[in-house]
Amino acid sequence: MKVKVQTLDAKANGDVELNEAVFGVEPRADILHRVVTWQLEKRRGTARGARERSDVARTGKKFGRQKGGGTARHGDRRAPIFVGGGKAHGPRVRDFNPSLNKKVRALGLKMALSSKIKDGSLIILDNLDVKDGKTRELAGLLAKLGLAKKALFIDGDAVNISFANASSNLIGINVLPAVGANVYDILKHDTLVLTRAAVEKLEARFNG
Repeated sequence: MKVKVQTLDAKANGDVELNEAVFGVEPRADILHRVVTWQLEKRRGTARGARERSDVARTGKKFGRQKGGGTARHGDRRAPIFVGGGKAHGPRVRDFNPSLNKKVRALGLKMALSSKIKDGSLIILDNLDVKDGKTRELAGLLAKLGLAKKALFIDGDAVNISFANASSNLIGINVLPAVGANVYDILKHDTLVLTRAAVEKLEARFNG
């Protein structure tokens, strides 16, 4: 499919041919949900488990008399009230490392890219060069593009330095290199902006 290419100041700059196998896949909510759930679970850190009463290596022998000691009738040094005893109701180790087939993950990314074309929220730019890397200048350029409130810009091998510097103080504008493209970030932004280099890298990523 052919999509028009613009410059950063919203001027036409030819067309680009998009691979139907990457940008023309019919989105499925179940696949996208599986990939986003997997991605968010992979972010979660695993708590360090505390040693509870059964994990502490202390004697289980009764260390005092039942009567006449003037204190409580303790029978175990592993009790949580003693120094060195086991933790009461401590954090447990929980596994947040789910697995998801690589083919499903790749399909999810194709569907996320395709969904942006389908709802008309994909913009292709020639490049992300910003003269002098000034935020005020970039804000004016983005206003001409008519972007929604939240926009994700994806560049080629590396993010354009001038654009990254200029966009760092703009709320709702995020930038990623092509290798960092992922389903969650694409779906949570209202507009997806790709450069020519990003299109080439994404298509090569699936064809390779």
